[in-house]
Amino acid sequence: MHSHLFRRTVATTAGALLALGGTAACAQDGGDGSADDTTVDVVAAFYPLQFLAERIGGDAVTVTGLAPPGAEPHDLELSPRQVGEVSDADLVVYLSGFQPAVDDAVEQEAGDHAFDVVEVEPLLDATDGGHSHDHADEDEHSDEDEHAENEADDHADETGAKDPHLWLDPTRFATVGDALAERLAAVDPDHAADFTARAAALRTELETLDAEYTERLADCERREIITSHAAFGYLTVRYQLDQIAITGLSPEDEPTPQRLAEVIEEAREHQATTIFFETLVSPSVAETIADETGAETAVLDPIEGLQPDADGDYFSVMHDNLNNLTDALGCS
Repeated sequence: MHSHLFRRTVATTAGALLALGGTAACAQDGGDGSADDTTVDVVAAFYPLQFLAERIGGDAVTVTGLAPPGAEPHDLELSPRQVGEVSDADLVVYLSGFQPAVDDAVEQEAGDHAFDVVEVEPLLDATDGGHSHDHADEDEHSDEDEHAENEADDHADETGAKDPHLWLDPTRFATVGDALAERLAAVDPDHAADFTARAAALRTELETLDAEYTERLADCERREIITSHAAFGYLTVRYQLDQIAITGLSPEDEPTPQRLAEVIEEAREHQATTIFFETLVSPSVAETIADETGAETAVLDPIEGLQPDADGDYFSVMHDNLNNLTDALGCS
């Protein structure tokens, strides 16, 4: 039994005995009404999972995020203190394969108190949602066409990698939320109904967001989006867009000169008006392509993390993304 659950059991039992003896149960916590020892300690690997845990857990949980605001979470390194937090947590919420250091800490320290999102929502291949080079009116590709298509796919997925950014599809994110509510209920049965109710309310908000995306992206002049890295497969699959990614899954990768030339050619071919960059990485490559093609640049945020001074949340960033998409794609 984990430390906080043990304390919760002891406090509950002692409180009942004191009540039977006519002693106020509030004396058990010094009379200050503190609930620190009775909340579920949740460690969340990065921002979207932290947001989910906070929304569903409410005041019954204390959530600690491992990735600090403004940091790129892919290559997060954990301090000894953070490894200790993983070990001591009542529940660790993470996405296996996304952050190697977190995977290692979970394997070594988390035991049976880990919640892996991948077990709820299987991940898409990194190339899903990518731009297709097929032409319906051609019976076959030339060897050169096939070679170009393979090279364009290779930049996003050279080793069968999986795309972790499932939260960019609100319906998938809602499914993870439902499963997290169930897992929290198993840890803290006394608040099971609250967790279920919050997950249901969050699902309603996410389904409303999904409907807004579907409606506003239904009628657009173009459907290709040029992004700084291949983070938007879930969004493009869900809303029938095509992602042309400058680099693969890692935002730290630099494109080869050949890949840069390919993206510039595709931007011109599709008359792209906007090259998208992200908040946590340098916009320099996107700006280079924009300069070459006469396009503008704008933010399309994969919501891997928030800036330290950000006053928004998952929903506000998703709405900003939608506004930028509709502008870039000429949606009516």
